[in-house]
Amino acid sequence: MTNPFTFDFSNLKGDFLGGLTAGIVALPLALAFGAQTALGPMAGLYGAIAIAIIAAMFGGTATQVSGPTAPMTVVSAAIIANAMVETGAETVQEALPLILATFFLAGLIEMIFGIIKLGRYIKYIPYPVVSGFMSGIGVIIVITQLFPLLGYNPQEDTALVESRMVHAEEQILEGIIREEEQRGILKGVMDGTVIAATNEAFSNVTNEEILNEAKRQAKRQASGTVGTLKNILRPFQTNGINWLNFLLAIGTIIVIYGFKRITTAVPSSLVALVAFTIVAFFFIEPGAIPVIGEVEKGLPPFYFGFFSEFSNTNYLLRIIEFAFTLAALGAIDSLLTSVVADNITKTKHDPDQELIGQGLGNMGAAFIGGLPGAGATMRTVINVNSGGKTKISGIIAGVFLLAVLLGLSGIVQYIPNGVLAGILITVGIGIIDYKGFRHLKAIPVGDAVVMLLVLVLTVFVGLLEAVAIGMVLAAMLFMKKTADTVEEGSSTGSFKEFSRDKPWEDEGDLVKRVGDRVFIKHLDGPLFFGFVSSFQAIIQNLPTVEVIIMRMGQVPYIDQSGLYALEDAILDLQSRGIAVVFVGMNPQIRSMMERINLIPGLIDEKYSFETFKECRSWLSMHLEDGTLDQVADRQQEGPVRIGEDIDEM
Repeated sequence: MTNPFTFDFSNLKGDFLGGLTAGIVALPLALAFGAQTALGPMAGLYGAIAIAIIAAMFGGTATQVSGPTAPMTVVSAAIIANAMVETGAETVQEALPLILATFFLAGLIEMIFGIIKLGRYIKYIPYPVVSGFMSGIGVIIVITQLFPLLGYNPQEDTALVESRMVHAEEQILEGIIREEEQRGILKGVMDGTVIAATNEAFSNVTNEEILNEAKRQAKRQASGTVGTLKNILRPFQTNGINWLNFLLAIGTIIVIYGFKRITTAVPSSLVALVAFTIVAFFFIEPGAIPVIGEVEKGLPPFYFGFFSEFSNTNYLLRIIEFAFTLAALGAIDSLLTSVVADNITKTKHDPDQELIGQGLGNMGAAFIGGLPGAGATMRTVINVNSGGKTKISGIIAGVFLLAVLLGLSGIVQYIPNGVLAGILITVGIGIIDYKGFRHLKAIPVGDAVVMLLVLVLTVFVGLLEAVAIGMVLAAMLFMKKTADTVEEGSSTGSFKEFSRDKPWEDEGDLVKRVGDRVFIKHLDGPLFFGFVSSFQAIIQNLPTVEVIIMRMGQVPYIDQSGLYALEDAILDLQSRGIAVVFVGMNPQIRSMMERINLIPGLIDEKYSFETFKECRSWLSMHLEDGTLDQVADRQQEGPVRIGEDIDEM
């Protein structure tokens, strides 16, 4: 691992400009990502500050700029919503300890990934899985921003709220019962006294409390990908569209795409954010459009009380489940960005150190109530293109955001939600893998299926499930392709057949003397479980000869399944009076065969030759003196003693 405390000041000017530019780009995105969750926009800014500084200091990618990203925000939003449901919290503040405990544990797990050196395995994630996953994230962001784009608020949809009133009463009653259980009032069967106490507690619930709960349920019902799609027509059916908000969002999207054609010196998302916030502040009547609203000013608050959640057995399994999901996603997200940075800068990152840095950054973000994040591709690329070369640039990006927080946090409250929705929609559109879609007809069918399946699962099921299923399916397809390749590359035939079909330089001179008494089996590729059934079929279909020569020079490794298949094949051949000879076995395969006593238990060491030249000399000698059939007899009786002279046969 690299030394995280080594700083290079040789490119200070370039690092300052790169970090400053990346920080400017990060500002609107951090606020937008925060606004996508119930924690609010400032949580995005807090996370961007902590992760950018800490991950840059302790990470293993010199030019990485980190902070909340689209994939991490999607998962974080789901975690926050689930925590509120699990705890029955009426506000996000009530569920905050559980939320921050999950974020902190995710960072700790990510750091452990780096310590145990899992970072190097990121390269084994197939492109179709990454493509489908990232495209799915993009689709999720676009879909979930449709209501903010239209200015539709499900909590103000009277019909939707009224439809949740009965469920709200049930939820409140369940909360009362749960609270009484925790206080020890309910023990076993509820008697009349307990029921009366419960009814009395429920009778004290006001209509306003029931209405507020119904509004929260309406918001949950119309949130997320599925909730948005199920209720997509409601804004049009209930006149729930805020046209001013809609115009601001559309204007934001137009400026983000259009301003890039004028210049890329200033981030177009920042231009849109500033321009339309000014328009809304000076030209739109207060209350006419939804805005971020009042936020905390100054330094962020510090939280330490969430550690008590780890002793709460009711939620511990859920904390671990969501934390692992977040950690795995953060690792993938960050290391993919590190690979992009390497390709641009022609350098080599330290994947394990990068995971340690990202984990520490997310742990630090949890202490100040910030969203977790990862290495951000767009911000990292902008940093490099603006002159950043060392980790100082990432630190400067975080320091710039901290300066904004201390000096301009009061202005944040006037930013329209529609502007943030427009920014997020462009982010979602930008991370969809259009190249992968363009090549769907050209790539193998299996890869296309994996990509599309991961996309659908990401959008409608879950991110971790999508990646897990995609990895399993991709691995199965890879093994199938490998087995097919090995089968195609493996050839079997007598010397006479080889002489007609493929004149081989080191085998052709034996044709006249060998005839059909000897078979050669060429193995090309790994002998693993995916190839076992084909290998067994080939062995069973071999004709009766005196000797089978297995040429192993093109077999890079053998697994346990292949080892046992080879053992069964040897036993089968020997039972048929056929001797088995090996040529070109590498040290790994030989060691594996010795461990389970295939050598010398079934095949004596003298029947394993390093080169075909040695095998040919041995074969010629026994063919000429007519003792070849005795080799099979000896192998059936057991291995010849090690060191016994082959000429004595």
